[in-house]
Amino acid sequence: MSVLFRVSALLLFIGLSARALAQSPVADDDATTDILRQENLVAWCIVPFDAAKRTPAERARMLRELGIRRCAYDWRAEHVPTFEQEILEYRKHGIEFFAFWGGHPEAYRLFEKHDLHPQIWMMPPNLNEGTQEQKIQRAVEHMVPAAEETQRLGCELSLYNHGGWAGEPENLVSMCRLLREQGFDHVGITYNFHHGHDHIHDWKQSFELMLPYLHCLNLNGMVDGANPKILGLGKGQYETEMIRVVMESDYQGPIGILDHRSDLDTSESLTENIEGVRWVRKELQMPGSGGAKPKTPAPYTTP
Repeated sequence: MSVLFRVSALLLFIGLSARALAQSPVADDDATTDILRQENLVAWCIVPFDAAKRTPAERARMLRELGIRRCAYDWRAEHVPTFEQEILEYRKHGIEFFAFWGGHPEAYRLFEKHDLHPQIWMMPPNLNEGTQEQKIQRAVEHMVPAAEETQRLGCELSLYNHGGWAGEPENLVSMCRLLREQGFDHVGITYNFHHGHDHIHDWKQSFELMLPYLHCLNLNGMVDGANPKILGLGKGQYETEMIRVVMESDYQGPIGILDHRSDLDTSESLTENIEGVRWVRKELQMPGSGGAKPKTPAPYTTP
């Protein structure tokens, strides 16, 4: 066998291997098609849940240091006076104000002032009376004012599952369809694993139903019975295979990771989930390759 033939064969093998690796949905942290890449992550439930009680400036610095470039902002009444400071600190540190929980006139005013167009995440009403068709119609009527206001602001409106009738994938999709038929094409769904334990075992069907409407998907460690409800990624029984379903789909949207644990420092809980995302990616690429699971944070203690 000539040296030239052996070299050509080696180059062909390397080229084919590189192509196969590039086509793997979990091959490379920097692959633009990998939804679990760091730049695609969104921090969620990090404001009122932070045991360290960070200020807007401290929170923006924390996100930058963790390498998270997008935040979905949740809040309580005490945070309204610092809405604008939060916006300014995110801008200063290169953090995208990606989404806003619920609605608030002051936030809407500031979005116009600063030319921001975040997703607005809202829970549809849980309804118990009437036929299924009547409940969908009434829920949609309830959401129309929000759909009109977000449309005016140039913001996507995401129906947010939070348990109950209104959080069922089938009902979320029915509401989206009806709202879009009324001209609100900006309406979609933000779906949360941590409010979706009832759909662990039919996740593929539920996900495929929601996929055309999905604005954001928030991940969580998943176990039967939601015990515990909030769990670091990679530490549940089911989230890896649930994420596989997403990775094998056409979904290219954002991926949320949580704090949502008021006894923890948000920096530590986000770190746990960043490392959990990496663990899941490795396991999807090659089962058993993830290594040790991320360390579970200890409860926060005041310095």
